[in-house]
Amino acid sequence: MQLSSLFQSALAVALLAAVGNALFVFGQRRAEIAANPFVFIFAVLLVCIGLFGVTIPFFDRSDLGGFVRRNLIWIAISGFGFYLTFVGFYFLYTRHGASYYVLYAVLSILTTSVLVGLIIFREQINGFHLAAIGAALLSVILFGLGQFRS
Repeated sequence: MQLSSLFQSALAVALLAAVGNALFVFGQRRAEIAANPFVFIFAVLLVCIGLFGVTIPFFDRSDLGGFVRRNLIWIAISGFGFYLTFVGFYFLYTRHGASYYVLYAVLSILTTSVLVGLIIFREQINGFHLAAIGAALLSVILFGLGQFRS
């Protein structure tokens, strides 16, 4: 069975994001724990903003101000979501370790795919997608059992 080019593209982009996430977790786990947990995240975001600043000129820059004005509510909602994600990451990794990423990843699958994709945007799914969602639910249960028995 050959993978479609659309799926291959999605897989490549997902891998890029996964590698970036692994680098973020690695850096956070190697850094010392600060008295103020948000100093690390703030500094990381400054680096990220700087990298975006370098990257923006390589893409279309027409009507940037208009784009921001038209999408300000969505930018604010996404920014709040980013904030919750980074706060959650910080406390998850510093209190429980990188192996607990499994728990975040699966809960992220469920909240993003099911809540945002299926319920809010009514994206189409098939039996394989439902099986994947079921496997995600099962993995949370198995992870919990594994932690309980450790």
